[in-house]
Amino acid sequence: METIDNIPISKVKRASKLITTGAKVGANYLKYYGSKVIGDEEKAREKLNEANAEDIYDSLKNLKGSALKVAQMLSMEQNILPEAYVEKFSLAQFSVPPLSPALVSKTFRNYFGKSPSELYDSFDSKSTHAASIGQVHQAELNGEKLAVKIQYPGVADSISSDLAMVKPVAIRMFNLKGKDSDKYFKEVEQKLMDETNYRNELAQSIEVAEACKHIPNIRFPKFYKDYSTDRILTMSWMDGIHLSEFAKVNKDPEKANRIGQALWDFYMYQIHVLKKVHADPHPGNFLVDDEGNLIVLDFGCMKEIPDDFYDPYFELADNAKLNDPSVFEQKLYELEILKTEDTDNEKEFFSDMFHGLLTVFTRPFNNEVFDFADKRFFAEIAQLGEGFARETQKRKLNGNRGSKHFLYVNRTFFGLYNLLHQIGASHVKIGSTHHAL
Repeated sequence: METIDNIPISKVKRASKLITTGAKVGANYLKYYGSKVIGDEEKAREKLNEANAEDIYDSLKNLKGSALKVAQMLSMEQNILPEAYVEKFSLAQFSVPPLSPALVSKTFRNYFGKSPSELYDSFDSKSTHAASIGQVHQAELNGEKLAVKIQYPGVADSISSDLAMVKPVAIRMFNLKGKDSDKYFKEVEQKLMDETNYRNELAQSIEVAEACKHIPNIRFPKFYKDYSTDRILTMSWMDGIHLSEFAKVNKDPEKANRIGQALWDFYMYQIHVLKKVHADPHPGNFLVDDEGNLIVLDFGCMKEIPDDFYDPYFELADNAKLNDPSVFEQKLYELEILKTEDTDNEKEFFSDMFHGLLTVFTRPFNNEVFDFADKRFFAEIAQLGEGFARETQKRKLNGNRGSKHFLYVNRTFFGLYNLLHQIGASHVKIGSTHHAL
């Protein structure tokens, strides 16, 4: 794979890269309109999506940082983007061009005043994984194999300017209107800032690993403070295959259910007991070892869940409260889905729409055991999500709805549901977490 000797850091250089990409996308549209006139519109649209996904990803993979992280987040939203984008953007999870060995060595000297070979007994200058914010190298110290995560230079400094460039696209895609939408972008910005602070990730990793070590069939790396800084994180090397690879090769339903149960219990314990959650549930953050244990990696993105959001959110997971009109309406106001300035038409539309969404979305919580391998469940969610987007656009309604906490809590649940679906977890015991509710 190609390596990168430098990353555009200044706002001007990063913006000019995106402008060049915009020109390529514009040219793709011209080809599309020409093909549409003389041929099959559906095939022309498919080619357009493939060309745009390719050009956008090729630009973002070299910029790295926040812009690429947004692509990674979108790759999990399989109900929002065309398949070509999901497929291409999913590469941002663990397969992008790495830094060159010279740039890796320079980064170490900046933070430790030493080269990697001076810190560790051995250090592989070729990375094993490269993603949106950092890349991982294998090292060895005192006979133990280590994983060393190095953050790309300039990532933390470019977050605000990157999001400013991405914002107009997101506003158009999700039909956000008014200054109120700023709260969502501030939430994303804060979480990205957290992810670039490796000392913060180190503390969170140690805390969550200690709190969740009792959960069956789950393992965590050991973390090394003396070999970690704001931008470099050292942990024990964990052998295993990525969850997405496990999903492709596993033929044992019992193993799929064991991994699925570990995933579910891990997330429910965090949410209902710790009131904070690993909010980056994509396959690149999980491994499965030879014994069939789930290994959890990367605690950079943790979302704290305040009580004033947690309480109404999970009260609506109870069918009795969801189907009580007065309780349901009260909770929608508490969750900022309904607003005092709404017209009767808006109130009726959003109440009906969210009742339908929540009825499907919370179905697992109203069963002792749930089949996440059932395609019909995901088809229902997709259909309702598409209906919401289509109707808000058609009626010219503001899609800007809900507390800012929805952003990462919903992302966590959609990501978790998708992971369970991918691995074919057909028998997940939901009742084991009812005590926490």
